[in-house]
Amino acid sequence: MPRLSATALHDVRFTLNGRPARVAAEPRLLATDALRHGLGLTGTHVGCEHGVCGACTILIDGVPARACLTLAVQFEGRDVRTVEGLAPSPDRLSVLQEAFRRHHALHCGFCTAGILMSVDAFLKTTPDPDEHLVREVVGGHLCRCTGYSAIVAAVLDAAAILRGDGSNV
Repeated sequence: MPRLSATALHDVRFTLNGRPARVAAEPRLLATDALRHGLGLTGTHVGCEHGVCGACTILIDGVPARACLTLAVQFEGRDVRTVEGLAPSPDRLSVLQEAFRRHHALHCGFCTAGILMSVDAFLKTTPDPDEHLVREVVGGHLCRCTGYSAIVAAVLDAAAILRGDGSNV
């Protein structure tokens, strides 16, 4: 990566939700601010701003990352995916999103985007999880509305559908 000026704006080019994107960023600009204010994608929520709550989780090259701890310049040349990129089209939810809707796992919705992003990456590497594994993944996210039961049920249901086993409803 080229040496960055601490005060200059840098033209950061990357792939965002499958499309080429760019944002002008000072080296200290957080990814949350670049996404929300620079690019208008407000699905990535800002919670604790310390990487603890998980509300801001996005995928960078398929790996979950806390956007509040990531600098926008780190997007350079990378593949970034936000919750806005989960649905296959504006009028159709992803299998995972639909399972969350079906199981009433949305609650207030503040933590949901981050959980969806972590679980989306998890299900790509673990297509047949058990409840314990799902609880480990969602345990990295703070949800004050629930005991996570509906969220776990939704993830297990989505995993079954993605495997071709049908819905566990």
